[in-house]
Amino acid sequence: MNTLLPIHPVVLCGGSGTRLWPLSRKALPKQFAPLVGGKSLLHLTLERLALLNSAITCVTSEDHRFLVKETMDNACAKGRQILEPVARSTAAAMASAALMADADDLLLFAPSDHHIPDAPLFARTVRSGIEAALAGKIVTFGVVPSFPSTAYGYIEAGAPLSDGHSQAVVRFVEKPTAAVAEMLILQGGYSWNAGIFLVQARTLIAALREHAPDILQACERATAGATHDGSFMRLEPAAFAACRTESIDYAVLEKHRQIAVVKFEGLWSDVGSWNAVASLHPADDAGNRLSGKASALNSRNTFVHAPHRPVVALGTENLIIVDTPDAVLVAGVGCAEQVADVVRKLSQEGCAEATEHRRVVRPWGAYDSIDLGERFQVKRLTVKPGAKLSLQMHHHRAEHWVVVKGTARATCNGEVTLVHENESIYLPSGAIHRLENPGRTVLEVIEVQTGGYLGEDDIVRFDDTYGRCAPADQQVIAADTA
Repeated sequence: MNTLLPIHPVVLCGGSGTRLWPLSRKALPKQFAPLVGGKSLLHLTLERLALLNSAITCVTSEDHRFLVKETMDNACAKGRQILEPVARSTAAAMASAALMADADDLLLFAPSDHHIPDAPLFARTVRSGIEAALAGKIVTFGVVPSFPSTAYGYIEAGAPLSDGHSQAVVRFVEKPTAAVAEMLILQGGYSWNAGIFLVQARTLIAALREHAPDILQACERATAGATHDGSFMRLEPAAFAACRTESIDYAVLEKHRQIAVVKFEGLWSDVGSWNAVASLHPADDAGNRLSGKASALNSRNTFVHAPHRPVVALGTENLIIVDTPDAVLVAGVGCAEQVADVVRKLSQEGCAEATEHRRVVRPWGAYDSIDLGERFQVKRLTVKPGAKLSLQMHHHRAEHWVVVKGTARATCNGEVTLVHENESIYLPSGAIHRLENPGRTVLEVIEVQTGGYLGEDDIVRFDDTYGRCAPADQQVIAADTA
């Protein structure tokens, strides 16, 4: 077996951001949130997959493209990002990636939000599935179960295959009840379904053509009409939107015969709840697990996530406490699976914190909404070295920029000014302006907005480095800021 054949990792970056609220949200799903050692799960996934190939493809949404690009840059990963105009689950995402690869490519599809601490063992396990994949199998990886979980699906393994590493898959079992899960563990021969697949592009396309031809045809049209924008590859919106939503499990795997499973013996978690996050941290003698600036006194079995400020649990028991700059969750450990219900309720009530974070990533850097009141808003802007915001104008608000770190190049109605640390510049409403960072370090600016309307849709762009500028005859109110 040639275990040195190139493997092409494809990271599936979808997610609704509801299960780990308030840290993860629709605008910042859990794969982007710093959860382990200050790194996001996507960052750790990219580092793990780099052991197989430093060139990685990510499939993500248009809304999250800059988050993915920033994480790839931070993880020193190179590659492209396939952008989905709408979410259509894993079958369409995998089909699109396979159609945009060479037919003989060995593709490793991996979720972006799993935690696998033993990266070398993972890489060796993946390579042990190469022979089965080259023989025309869809190779899935089953995690040896450590307890009868009801949160995961199961794979029943059958006879060993000739490659000496994989087994034929007998069947997939949906998430079972506690009694069924215990029975499966006692019976043996079952593993957790990790949702990781190794397959040649031609094999996956043939399986889709057999079992889900409509999904494949929609993705063929979407990839044929794809457009390129740097490392971004945008699928044709109308064609992709016409595709039905279905997971690869239902669309193909439960119907296909040529499927093999390779067992993974290491630790694995899909980090699907706050209890799962808590398990990533060591427990003290009372069962408390603490993260960041958290403390616990006279408490038992309490998890506290406090990355920003001191949070103390006093006399608590069986609690989950999650602190973020704009929202706090306090829940019983037995209610961790119901967090998504909280998000739905907050969304129905029109609570912006249900889906949005204070900090918003942009291609030039990020902004953090520090304070908001009647007729004013304060933001902290961080601009990457060499980056610049769009040349823009606001109808209803004025802005005051105060430089706190670095040097800014400010343009206001054609006049260019260098603004140094502890200096400021005023931009009246209606002024055509731009902020740039000409330096080699991050630029930090406090932006004070004043006016009768401070909505993010009050922006007209005249020039933009990142392709967000509408043609001249369409330069009306634009949807996203800066």
